[in-house]
Amino acid sequence: MDFTWPAETAETFARIATATRSWPADETLSPGRERWRACGELGLLGLSVPQKYGGQGHGFVTTARAAEAFGLGYPDFGLVFSAMAHLLACAMPIAEYADPAVCEHVLPKLCSGRWRGANAITEDTAGSDATAVRTSAVRDGDGYRISGTKTFVSNGPDADVFVVYARTDPALGHLGLTAFVVERGVEGLTVGEPFGKLGLESCPASSLTLADCWVPGRARLGREGQGAAVFQGSMRWERTCLFAAYLGQLTRVLDRCVRHARQRRQFGRRIGANQAVSHRLAELHLRLEAARLLLYRACWRLDQGEQATSEVAMAKLAVSQSAVEITLAAVHLFGGEGVRCDGGIERELRNAVPSTIFSGTSEMQLEQIAAGLGL
Repeated sequence: MDFTWPAETAETFARIATATRSWPADETLSPGRERWRACGELGLLGLSVPQKYGGQGHGFVTTARAAEAFGLGYPDFGLVFSAMAHLLACAMPIAEYADPAVCEHVLPKLCSGRWRGANAITEDTAGSDATAVRTSAVRDGDGYRISGTKTFVSNGPDADVFVVYARTDPALGHLGLTAFVVERGVEGLTVGEPFGKLGLESCPASSLTLADCWVPGRARLGREGQGAAVFQGSMRWERTCLFAAYLGQLTRVLDRCVRHARQRRQFGRRIGANQAVSHRLAELHLRLEAARLLLYRACWRLDQGEQATSEVAMAKLAVSQSAVEITLAAVHLFGGEGVRCDGGIERELRNAVPSTIFSGTSEMQLEQIAAGLGL
């Protein structure tokens, strides 16, 4: 076993962490095109996209390590989330399943930052249960007409292209789900207004309504009925590489907590000299390092061509639970400063809480792990 980083992976991490530390924090709801282009210029928007389409062609381990560097270097986690959702839930399904002509048309724009991508699967009645999707896609000539309404479309208000999941055969359950590439501006497509969320404010989200939208057959990803496989493929990327960005965030938060414990004095002594504080920070460090090992083991197995279903589920669950635990502990440790909106600590907690919900809830990950045990 070798726990050293490959040279390319180490160089990518150092380059991204150094560059993003110099970026000024953007507190606005939606990062401007200038910041988005900066993500593209740094290579963040095409980390795992094949080089022939403008990406870097990295595998899971290097992509995850780059995402971790982004979460470590840049404090506005909403932008980090936005970029990773764009890459992993939109660009990668296109790269892995789209017609070559669609790839050549769309992916260079996504990788460069000229375009922003979004994934549209969630509906009011279909969250964890993808088989409950009601959006339909009906054959019409050499294409399809898509109708339905999506919600919680991350990047939706600013997106130029969407990966949309719809039913082509309702009688077949998950085997009747199909994915499509739908560009903004198609007749019948309406993007809703951004709505407020608990956290991740700088990743705008909205609804998406499709009213008899016609798309050509080449816009389909894979075969009819392959949508569930397309989605699960994107989830392998998202549950590892996006959550690697949380490892970066948590490292940054925990480092800040340790500095605070060393410097803050109460009752004539550093608060870090109290076992209640020092032991708690030691426990949080343990949780973080355990989650990191689980995540990179999952990435390594995926790079070997394995499905690694249980490993991916354990990694996602461990990172998301650690995210909530560590950021909540940080709020407690900082006390009054921790709950002030101008201190940055409470925002770290708000950005962490959704991690136990998106990309499959914690309960869904436990189901995957239990299934791997034969239960």
